[in-house]
Amino acid sequence: MTEKVITATQPEAIADFKEGVALLKNGYAQRALGRLRSAFEFEKRNPYYLSFLGLCIARAERKWDQAAELCEIAVQLKRSEAQFHLNLAEVYQLAGRRTRAADTLDAALELFNDDQRLKRARGRIEKRSTPVLSFLDRDNVLNKHLGKWRYRALHSVKK
Repeated sequence: MTEKVITATQPEAIADFKEGVALLKNGYAQRALGRLRSAFEFEKRNPYYLSFLGLCIARAERKWDQAAELCEIAVQLKRSEAQFHLNLAEVYQLAGRRTRAADTLDAALELFNDDQRLKRARGRIEKRSTPVLSFLDRDNVLNKHLGKWRYRALHSVKK
């Protein structure tokens, strides 16, 4: 008896990729993994498949090194895609490599200085200062206002 080998066609791979990204976006990393692996198996040098598979592996399996490697290859293949930089930074952040994530986003911001997604991601990674009045909650109105004044004062001195 001969075994039939089934290979995906390009439209099937694209459909798997789109469905995988949608599942990943909606928080279903484990379910997205199969779809994204299927697309990746069709075309292993496609930077889109590499980047999103890497992100999915980081979220679903927590295999940080493998995930980072896939995302890094995607960035090398297509440096002009801001989403790949975001995916790589997220993998680093999930792995606890906060400084590496910040460096990745800083480098991406030099390439895409007007990309709001990169700016938002960089802002989320930024380490927060301690509250001005440590005996009050961070969300206390006094801490919020004093924190803003402190920030402005420190940044006006740096300029």
